[in-house]
Amino acid sequence: MLMARDTSRDETQKLHKKWLKHQAFMAELSQNKEWLEKIEREGQQLIQEKPELSPVVRRKLGEIRECWQDLESTTQAKARQLFEANRADLLVQSYVSLDHRLHQLEGQLCYVDQGQDLTSVNKQLKKLQTMECQMEEWYKEVGELQVAAASIPQQGQVMETVGERQAAVETRIVRLIEPLKERRRILLASKEVHQVGRDLEDEILWVQERLPAATSQEHGSSLQAVQHLMKKNQTLQRELQGHRARVEDVLERANVIASIRSPEADCVRAGLEQLSGLWGLLWAETERRQLVLDAMYQAQQYYFDTAEVEAWLSEQELHMMNEEKGKDEPSTLQLLKKHLVLEQTIEDYAETIGLLSQQCRQLLEMGHPDSEQISKCQSQMDRLYVSLKDLVEERKSRLEQQYWLYQLNHEVDELEQWIAEREVVASSPELGQDFEHVTILQEKFTEFASETGSLGQERVTAVNQMVDELIDYGHAEAATIAEWKDGVNEAWADLLELMETRAQMLAASHQLHKFFTDCREVLAQIDDKQRRLPEVRARQGGTANTSTLQRLMHSFEHDIQLLVTQVRQLQESAGQLRTIYAGQKAEAIAGREQEVMHCWKELLTSCEECRVQITTATDKLRFFGVVRDQIMWMDSIISQIGTGDNPRYMSGHGYNSFPTAI
Repeated sequence: MLMARDTSRDETQKLHKKWLKHQAFMAELSQNKEWLEKIEREGQQLIQEKPELSPVVRRKLGEIRECWQDLESTTQAKARQLFEANRADLLVQSYVSLDHRLHQLEGQLCYVDQGQDLTSVNKQLKKLQTMECQMEEWYKEVGELQVAAASIPQQGQVMETVGERQAAVETRIVRLIEPLKERRRILLASKEVHQVGRDLEDEILWVQERLPAATSQEHGSSLQAVQHLMKKNQTLQRELQGHRARVEDVLERANVIASIRSPEADCVRAGLEQLSGLWGLLWAETERRQLVLDAMYQAQQYYFDTAEVEAWLSEQELHMMNEEKGKDEPSTLQLLKKHLVLEQTIEDYAETIGLLSQQCRQLLEMGHPDSEQISKCQSQMDRLYVSLKDLVEERKSRLEQQYWLYQLNHEVDELEQWIAEREVVASSPELGQDFEHVTILQEKFTEFASETGSLGQERVTAVNQMVDELIDYGHAEAATIAEWKDGVNEAWADLLELMETRAQMLAASHQLHKFFTDCREVLAQIDDKQRRLPEVRARQGGTANTSTLQRLMHSFEHDIQLLVTQVRQLQESAGQLRTIYAGQKAEAIAGREQEVMHCWKELLTSCEECRVQITTATDKLRFFGVVRDQIMWMDSIISQIGTGDNPRYMSGHGYNSFPTAI
């Protein structure tokens, strides 16, 4: 504010200097206006954040805005005052000052320094840029002075002086335009030469820094190391690919400069040749290293896969060497199922082995440096796989044998239990209370024996066949299995013997009870015959028909004849039973036999007496019949004699003599 209100007219202070100083102050004021706007924004933000401070902030902002407006108005008023009061003198002084500055710039352009290196050239270009900026400002200032000169009243002497100064300044500005352009062209050409040289040096250094990585003989000793090196080489290749445009641009620019005949071009030409050679070498080495690393990666991948396969095979081999066979049939079956699943997994693993074998052949065909080691690894892996399959078969055989052993043991136990249950029935001491009871027992036992014989023989044959197959297979427990077979066969033979004994005992009991039953039946029949004899005797006294008596007697004797066969069978059965039984049963048999024979003899005696009586009666009846016939004949003859007819001899009719008495 003090500078804006300074109106001193000290003669020692030139008007032009004061005008320039005031212009600088106005420019500074314009720049600080942004600071005022910032204060206002902060004040408005403070009002929003803290409304309680709004009156104070608004008052302060008003004071600042009022002071700023007062400052701007005062500054503009002073500028108008300086310009209006001394416009003509100010224009003259301005043109004189501008002409002096143009003269100094013209002196600087007389000496042309192309620079010894890129840094000095850049400094010269920066200085030239400053000169060009000054020329632009001065050109604008000339325009402003022309506008100001046009507004000055036409005063003769002053306007001539202003016109002369204006023409001199304009002429000098026009003369400086071409030297500035030429100076820029020379400096830019020098900069391009130095820049290409610098770029060639940078690119050569860049290539040389990466060339050791591309020509490195380190190929990695493990899959991870090879992968790391491959990533680094691929990163280098991508870096080369990304940097290729830069190198080609530098080479193209260097080719353009190298075609120029100058000392600077010789250095560029040497750098161009060096960079071209190093760049081609770097590309070739990275590609060659990529091929080598690819081959090493394949080999290390093969080693890695082989190591994993060998570890897996070794792990499975440990499983196969497990001696666990199971404590019973279910656990053994569970182990066998798991083993079959593992066996299928191992069988499917042959595909992995085949892929590694194919990879091995490819590496050998391409002539890999580690062909011998690769071949050894493949052979070792093949041997491990074959050995593992052998162990799989051995363990499978062990588990199957154990499972078959448990199955056989189960079958043997069940068969022995079944035989034991059948032995209980076969060794039963019950022989029946009577003939009907023993007949039922015999029928049931016959059915039992038939069922036991067929089913038992089938089961024993199946067990024997299973045992024979296991022994022929070479089972480890062949001796135990043979003992089981002998035990089953012995138990079966004992059961058959018990059933045979039981059948014989039931047959003997059946025969004994049948003998007693037959005895009762025969005695009943004999008793019936004894009861029928009085009826026969009664009929012989009351009938005169001899043929009827004979038929009656013949029928009775026929019935007796049937009893003869039964009595003989009883005698034979008694004889057989006496050879089987002894003691009380033998006495009972003998007693029943004697009782039957006694009754039989009595019946025969009674029959004989009845037969004699019937014969006598028959003879008597026959005699009486003949007598009756004779009497009737005699009565007939007498009747004939009494009629008076002479009797005639009838020789032809059989009556040649008188009948004789019987």
